[in-house]
Amino acid sequence: MRSKAERHRAIQEIVSREEIGTQKELVERLRQLGFEVTQATVSRDIAELRLARVSLGKGRHKYALPSMEFPEDVYEELKRQFGLFVKDVDRGGNILVVKTAEGHASGIALLMDRLKRDEIVGTLAGEDTILVVARTEEGARALEEEFGGLLVAGKMRL
Repeated sequence: MRSKAERHRAIQEIVSREEIGTQKELVERLRQLGFEVTQATVSRDIAELRLARVSLGKGRHKYALPSMEFPEDVYEELKRQFGLFVKDVDRGGNILVVKTAEGHASGIALLMDRLKRDEIVGTLAGEDTILVVARTEEGARALEEEFGGLLVAGKMRL
């Protein structure tokens, strides 16, 4: 059985490349890729990924990823996700380990990648853990402090 994180990543890839207008179409497309899903599961996934249904004109629609045209939009969404789903941030050398609620690591890692920050070499996400590789140990310390601040600020809002 494939994980929720894999399914979320597949959904993000599908809607960024194809015109998927209904949940039924998305269910069918995921099944073609080997995911065993129901429409109820896909409905929850759409809400969790904050997909938008946008008009293509002439009564046609498609699902789209949330608008993140500007770095500020990405950062605001990252702050929101940290408040909802991140449990801990730890560092060892130039590597950060970010622990999340189950199934949310890939979405948060995607946001980190979209930040396009020079000090982040890359991310690797599992089911509930993200490895963030920083360019330097100093960069990792700064990211640890920043992400730790997001974690604390997010928990205070809840």
